[in-house]
Amino acid sequence: MPDTTTYWPDELFADLDRTGPVPLYFQVSSRLEGAIRSAAIPAGARLENEIAIAERLGLSRPTVRRAIQELVDKGLLVRRRGIGTQVVQGSGVTRQVELTSLYEDLKSTHHEPGTHVLVHKVVPASEQVAESLGVALGSDVVYMRRQRSTDGVPVAVMENYVPAEFSDITTEQLEQRGLYQIMRGRGVTIRIAKQRIGARRAQGDESELLDIDKGGPVLTMERVAYDNSGRAIEYGHHCYRPDMYSFETTLVAK
Repeated sequence: MPDTTTYWPDELFADLDRTGPVPLYFQVSSRLEGAIRSAAIPAGARLENEIAIAERLGLSRPTVRRAIQELVDKGLLVRRRGIGTQVVQGSGVTRQVELTSLYEDLKSTHHEPGTHVLVHKVVPASEQVAESLGVALGSDVVYMRRQRSTDGVPVAVMENYVPAEFSDITTEQLEQRGLYQIMRGRGVTIRIAKQRIGARRAQGDESELLDIDKGGPVLTMERVAYDNSGRAIEYGHHCYRPDMYSFETTLVAK
């Protein structure tokens, strides 16, 4: 049975900055999001109503309403008639479409990332890899295939190719850190990327690795990342469980 206790972690809001440049609604929303993702506020729990929250924090009701709506829009909270505002059961990973790695995104949202390295070896560059990385066809590149999990649940199968100069990256490093984190530690500045997001059916062993139905749908992402000199330093194509993962972006009218 879901936990329907009313929660409100006062300690999260003891140091709200009421005079700084960060909007109060955003401070409330981001702190609540962290508490939900870390399960400090468990799935199924109810929040106090907006009037009670506003009085408790000394904020206006519109400020609280906007903070709550931010999390409703992200799929972390739901408003239910007769019940109130409730934490969604089984919320997955929502990822901003930004130049970050999945490992970093999981860490920043209080999830515990796990990595199982499936393949890690030097291979000859195929036509697509050579074109993406700007290297000669058949030249050595490093190929990595990893299963990424969040809090013990598989969420992605990631395939990456990097130039041969990174062949000394170890399997142990890949299990303990994200690829971009490793590269930055070697002095690489990842400046820009070209990325394509899509969907398809799971192929090969992807269904087993993601613990989904055979041939079930997966989200996909293909990316070429460049350093600050404009040189391609990573080509990757990944697939994700659609029930545990989503991409989020902000659109601005011109």
